[in-house]
Amino acid sequence: MRSRVLGAGVSAFALLAAACSPAPNTSAVPVGSVGAPMPAEASELTSAPSSSASSAPSCDPTASLRPGGLPAAGQMPAGSTMAEIQARGRLIAGVDQNTYLMGFRNPFSGEIEGFDVAMAREIAEAIFGDPNKIQYKVLTSEDRVAALERGDVDLVVRTMTVTCERLEKINFSSVYYEAGQRVLVNRTSGISGVDGLGGKKVCATKGSTSLAAVANHPVKPVAVSVPDWTDCLVMLQQGQVDAISTDDTILAGLAAQDPYTEVVGARFTTEPYGVGIPKGNEDFVRFVNAVLNRMRGDGSWASAYQDWLNTLGPAPAPPAPRYRD
Repeated sequence: MRSRVLGAGVSAFALLAAACSPAPNTSAVPVGSVGAPMPAEASELTSAPSSSASSAPSCDPTASLRPGGLPAAGQMPAGSTMAEIQARGRLIAGVDQNTYLMGFRNPFSGEIEGFDVAMAREIAEAIFGDPNKIQYKVLTSEDRVAALERGDVDLVVRTMTVTCERLEKINFSSVYYEAGQRVLVNRTSGISGVDGLGGKKVCATKGSTSLAAVANHPVKPVAVSVPDWTDCLVMLQQGQVDAISTDDTILAGLAAQDPYTEVVGARFTTEPYGVGIPKGNEDFVRFVNAVLNRMRGDGSWASAYQDWLNTLGPAPAPPAPRYRD
C-alpha cells in the first residue's frame, strides 16, 4: 500500500534535495526526526469511558418489538412512519463509507456498498419495491445516536452494537449480525491477542463500544480515539499505534486492505448488531423486523453474507430474533 512505502519515497526525495542544495552551510535535518502527521481529532484517552454495563439499567438489549404483517411494497399503511417515507420518495439511511466489507465507497463506481448497505437496500425494497430509492448519510461512530435523535435519518445501519445505554435514547431492530471484538496487528509484532496489549497503544473509534472495551480492559492498554477506522489503519501502518481492536467484521476489512497485518486472538466481547431507529417510531421497528425475518427465511441474508463476509468463513445461520412483547 502507498503508506507502506511512504518512508522510502520521502528518504529518496530528501537525499536528492540535499545533493542539489546550493546552500553549503545548511545542515540537513534527519528524516527520522520528522514524525508522520496524526489523523485529525486523534487523541489518547486520559480516562476510561464508562461502559454501557455501568451507565445504564440492566436489560436484554437484543429483545426487540415483534414484527407485524409485511404490507406490499408501495402500499404502506396510512399514517405510518413507512407511509411518510414512501411519500418522501426515498429512505434516508445513516451508513459508513470507510469500513471495507460493511459500509464503504467503491473507488471504481463511487457507490456505497457492503453488508450493512445490503440490509438498508432490502428495507428500501420493502417500502418502494425499488432498493435504489435510498439516500445515504455518511456518519461516524460518534454521530449515529445523535443523528437518530435529531431525525436526520430514518434508520442507521452501521455496525451498531445494541446496548442498554443506547436503548435509553433510540430503538433497535432485532439482531441482524453477531460480531465479536478481536485485535489487528502487524504480522511481525509478536502480539497474539488482547492479553499482549498491556501498556501498548491501541486504536478504536470515538463513540464505539470497542473504545470502551479497550480502555477498560484489565491489561491496561493505552486507548487511542479517532473518528474513522481507516484512521486507525493509517496509524498502525505509520507505527503510531501498536494495534487496532474492534469487531472482527471491521478488522477483516482492514486486513484485506493491508497484507502486512493479521487478526489475532479469540473474541473477547460479543457485539450484536441492530438497525438503529428513532424513539417513537415503533411501527417502523416492527416493519424492519418483518423485513429481517423475511431475509432470514428467503436466503437473502445468506446471499448478502456470501457477497461481503465470506472471508470470515462459511455463512452461519442468521441470528435468531428475540422479542420483548
